[in-house]
Amino acid sequence: MTHLNLTKSSFAGNVPSKISHLSKLVSLDLSFNFGMRIETPTLKRIVQNLTHLTELFLDDDMSSVSPNSFMNLSSSLTSLSLFYCELKKRFLDSIFHLLNLQLLNVGNNYNLTGSLPTYNWSTPLKTLKLSRTEFLIDLPNLISNLKSLKELYLRGCNFIGSYPTFLPNLTQITSFALSHNNFGGQFPWSLLNFEVLTYLDLSYNNFIGAIPSWVYTISSLRYLLLDNNQFTGHIGEFQHNSLVFLWLNNNNLHGPFPLSISKLGEPSYLIVSFNNLSGNVESNIFFKLKNLENLLISNNPLLSLSSFTFATNILPKIVSLQLSSSNITEISHFLQTAEYIDHLDLSNNQIKGNIPTWLLEVGTDSLYYLNLSYNLIQGPLPFPPLGISFFSISRNNIIGQISSSICNLSSIEYLDLSYNHLSNMIPPCFGNFSYNLIDLDLQNDNLNGTFPTKFAKGCRLRSLKLNGNQFEGSLPQSLVHCRKLEVLDFGNNKINSTFRRWLETLPELQVLILRSNNFHGALGKPKTKFSFPNLRIIDLSQNEFHGHLPTNLLKYLKAMMNASVNKGELKYMSDDYYQDSMTVTMKGFFIELVKIQSLFTTIDFSKNNFKGEIPGHVPPSLGNLTNLEWLDLSSNKLTSEISIQLVDIKSLAILNLSENYHFGQIPQGKQFNTFKNDSYNGNLGLCGFPMTKACGNDKGPPPPPSTIQEDYLKFENGFHWKVVLLGYGYGFVFGLVLGYLVFSSEKPK
Repeated sequence: MTHLNLTKSSFAGNVPSKISHLSKLVSLDLSFNFGMRIETPTLKRIVQNLTHLTELFLDDDMSSVSPNSFMNLSSSLTSLSLFYCELKKRFLDSIFHLLNLQLLNVGNNYNLTGSLPTYNWSTPLKTLKLSRTEFLIDLPNLISNLKSLKELYLRGCNFIGSYPTFLPNLTQITSFALSHNNFGGQFPWSLLNFEVLTYLDLSYNNFIGAIPSWVYTISSLRYLLLDNNQFTGHIGEFQHNSLVFLWLNNNNLHGPFPLSISKLGEPSYLIVSFNNLSGNVESNIFFKLKNLENLLISNNPLLSLSSFTFATNILPKIVSLQLSSSNITEISHFLQTAEYIDHLDLSNNQIKGNIPTWLLEVGTDSLYYLNLSYNLIQGPLPFPPLGISFFSISRNNIIGQISSSICNLSSIEYLDLSYNHLSNMIPPCFGNFSYNLIDLDLQNDNLNGTFPTKFAKGCRLRSLKLNGNQFEGSLPQSLVHCRKLEVLDFGNNKINSTFRRWLETLPELQVLILRSNNFHGALGKPKTKFSFPNLRIIDLSQNEFHGHLPTNLLKYLKAMMNASVNKGELKYMSDDYYQDSMTVTMKGFFIELVKIQSLFTTIDFSKNNFKGEIPGHVPPSLGNLTNLEWLDLSSNKLTSEISIQLVDIKSLAILNLSENYHFGQIPQGKQFNTFKNDSYNGNLGLCGFPMTKACGNDKGPPPPPSTIQEDYLKFENGFHWKVVLLGYGYGFVFGLVLGYLVFSSEKPK
């Protein structure tokens, strides 16, 4: 036997060592048998005995194999592929010196280290793939030594030196991938001389400037991926019909949609979402694109697809159609013949009236994602195809009730019916339904009755949002089965219950909102020091809780105290398909956060009947909050001089200490020179700028204790909380400063 190819054969278990007895093998391919594993002894025998090998493809699990096992590979080897096989440690330098090696692929071995030879390196390599490894790559050295190189894949790599210096030598290159490397600035297009290029991938960098005209003139170009950069200017007109993949999404491109798209021969991907394209897109542009499978034009606010009315024979092979935020006013009839479609997004448009019955039969055997949210759709709740996985019709004008037949959607994982005009009760079957559901959003639907009490063991729910309905009863204790629950929002209902201690045991819970219900009783002490291990947002406001402030509970909120900022990347609470949102109270206003930053923290216990004390002064430790932008301690009974340490908070932009009993001289300098009278109103003992009352030798005594006591009696029960807002450069981080009372033993965060 000279050739053995078992690729993608679904074999499992260890590779038999007897393969090494096939001493005349020239080509061996065991790739992509994801249950198959290669052990070190077997690999060593293959390398030692198969001395005639020219092709070796082992793209399988080699997590236990040392790269040293490849020592003494056959000198006749021309192709070696070890893609995505979990290799670790340092790759053998000697492999780069194999005299006949033309293809080397070790991509996607995330823990594989190594470097390229710096001297005596002469090789006929034509294809080199080092993407997503820990190799140190000196590009000028690489290109100067690889004269025959045609394919170079360096996605997500570690570079040393300057990258533009190697570009003029790439005249013979056919495939070039440099994505996911955080390169920035102007890409040196003028240095390039890509004469036979078929594949260009510069995506996921920070390149700026316009795309040069010569990109549109390369007759051989089939794949162009420039997405997720900051390119500007118009999309040019393509001069040839060779293009198959066009990915330009997530840039700053503007101008009209290119008319030359209609002349392309066999494109399967056209993706221009999240740009600033403008003008009208006529349906006849796509008339000849019989092989187009993926059309993504979403989120170009100035682009209009209002005349997007296809004939029934247009886009017969369409699989993914994403036209969100495209000014569409009706659902195109061409979808009736889209028998292969699996992803349809028509959200954020101007679609009116009832949903046509035929739409709910589209892709009966294939459709798994259907998003009709943020439209003007009317009528009863439609019933999507049984095989649907994601269904959203939120923020429309849907009326009526939720039929129990919705529980027949056995594959549903994401269901969003929020912000409609539904009524009546939730079908009892929703409890067992939770076995498949990951995210359920029924906010602001005017639903009533009791929420289903039976949640199945093994419940997969990650997010359950029922805010703004008329639910009664108590929290279903069977939610304790939902161990993956991160967001639980029962706010603004009529729940009549005490605080349920089993909530503390949910290991992944990050958001707990029970605002504005009929909860009552004391919160009491947590059962263990490990209560709410991941909780960052808790809102129990506007209930009837009483008793002492639960300081022991707050002391254990470790995730809130340890919240940190990753300045390199903003992250939001979400999963693959669903973005979490919530409503918070700030400065007396309800504000909807359409995204929740993962570093957002807040506590709101206001408008209950708690009793106890909070400190009567502003602690100097607030000065340690060096990133504080907004400090509001107004309308309390704070009695102290204003701490001079606050002057050192350079980022402080808003200060409100009004309606307290502060006395003495107002600190001067830095940000304090920008604050006006309304920051201090109602503090009769204060003096100095910006107040009209000047300070003498006597800076003013504190008000008489009797006055303070009288004013305390004006409060019926308890005390009031105010929110402190913290900013970290990439947006706002919200937190309630409880530090001096609750976290006095912890380092301020």
